[in-house]
Amino acid sequence: MENVISALSTPMGKGGIAVIRVSGKGAIEVCQKMFCPVSGKTLSDLESNKAIYGRILFEGEEIDDGIATVFRAPASFTGEDTVEICCHGGILLSQKVLRSTYLCGSAPAKAGEFTQRAFMNGKLSLSEAEAVIDLIDAENSQQLKLAHSRVKGVLAKQIDELREMLLSLISSVYVFVDYPEEDLSDVSVESALLQTENMLKETNRLLATYETGKIISDGVSAVICGKPNTGKSSLLNALAQSDRAIVTSVAGTTRDTVEEKVNIGSITLNLCDTAGIHDTDDEVEKLGIERSVSKMKEAQLVLCVLDSSGVLEEEDKKVIQVCNTQNTVIVLNKTDLGNVIDKTGLAEFENIVEISAKNGEGIDELRSLIEKMFLSEAIDYNSAIISNERQFSALCRAKESMENAKRSLMDGYTPDIASMELELALACLGEIDSRKASEEVVSAIFSRFCIGK
Repeated sequence: MENVISALSTPMGKGGIAVIRVSGKGAIEVCQKMFCPVSGKTLSDLESNKAIYGRILFEGEEIDDGIATVFRAPASFTGEDTVEICCHGGILLSQKVLRSTYLCGSAPAKAGEFTQRAFMNGKLSLSEAEAVIDLIDAENSQQLKLAHSRVKGVLAKQIDELREMLLSLISSVYVFVDYPEEDLSDVSVESALLQTENMLKETNRLLATYETGKIISDGVSAVICGKPNTGKSSLLNALAQSDRAIVTSVAGTTRDTVEEKVNIGSITLNLCDTAGIHDTDDEVEKLGIERSVSKMKEAQLVLCVLDSSGVLEEEDKKVIQVCNTQNTVIVLNKTDLGNVIDKTGLAEFENIVEISAKNGEGIDELRSLIEKMFLSEAIDYNSAIISNERQFSALCRAKESMENAKRSLMDGYTPDIASMELELALACLGEIDSRKASEEVVSAIFSRFCIGK
């Protein structure tokens, strides 16, 4: 926090412009050594949130012209004095401008250090900082909406409201205990119980959002399975809308798992095309089949592909036996070759879709079905949504402590005894937005960031 740091904040490569960000106490002084406004002013003369055109120097020699924008503390992203220098977007040029900032006194920024400084300076809560990386990593519109709502502080606000409820009850109890000589009314067991139940209700409402938040944020683990030559790889290519997997008329072309991220409407499928499941003496194929079965058991969604142009064979039935009826979609492929398969053997499966992966028929219907299976209702992004395991774990522990407090009150203990558990709940909530988060947890979160953010 004592150093001035700098980094390239735009992606490496050729482009219209490149942005070099410099932050820390003394950032303006560092930058004015290598940036000279054509107006004759210095960067120190510039007001906060103002941009100025000038010459960019490297060891005293002009190498480019560009724009410098000054943000004075605390009115900056990091909460520190910050300068952003825009130069032309050449690979060598941007690196040379960055090196010039080093020569003038800055140090290379570590991954996520700008956002970490914003967090340390109180510009962002921990959940908002996590949302920044989610915003950068978003791969579909729903992930973007979720991350944006958290960057705006929707979750942080909800957690703060829950903390205020806890603090209000705890402080009311302890004020009466600590100052008995004052004419203060005691918190009754009934009142403490009612307030605790209200907090539990709100905590449960937040916890109930986790499954949806997790699906949006991380996607759904999905497996395509079936015997050889049913069109599994063709289905992967049809869903991915690209030739991701090799497709031939030869059975057993796929001998190992092939993984791909595929957007299905509002969700992302972490899709795995597996080796065809069948009896074989080939050791390599056996290993691929074992991996296929293992993936099927772990997956949230199984797409079991059958050849609709033929009858169910023993190998088909062996695949079906491994499938869980709750999370399996039976995909009857090759409808372009006819529809001979007997569906009576598939009666236990609720979700059955007929497609032709070759010509695309039924693919939209399959996409729609998958989306409805995991996101059946509209999502309100103006309400708080829990989306990662760290937040979920802390909230679960807070709930456990609240339930212990409720149990104490119901067993006849006084509110001051129950408040000991409520204090533990308060500490758990503090972990979500930094108040009690360990240095190790904070470092792990910011290590996910790229350098320059």
